[in-house]
Amino acid sequence: MASAAAAARSGLRSLAARAKATAAPAARRRMSSSAHDDAHETAKWEKITYAGIVTCTLLAAYNLSKGHPHFDEPPAYPYLHIRNKEFPWGPDGLFENKHH
Repeated sequence: MASAAAAARSGLRSLAARAKATAAPAARRRMSSSAHDDAHETAKWEKITYAGIVTCTLLAAYNLSKGHPHFDEPPAYPYLHIRNKEFPWGPDGLFENKHH
């Protein structure tokens, strides 16, 4: 029985050694210039970001510099602002423009 256990251990050791020899090392990365590529991508996206910031700023300045139309006052429809009782602070609403 002792020799069977020793034979099994020996077989397992040889199998483990063979598997270890044929397996590729997982700790090493085999890329030619990964550090250079990462730095290049970072620099590229930094330039794209700055170009986008400048473009958005210029577009916002252009849109804000244009005038916008001012319309005449809407007609005084009789069904708007019906007041059955005067407010304690006067005839207009609290946040309305005073025309008196």
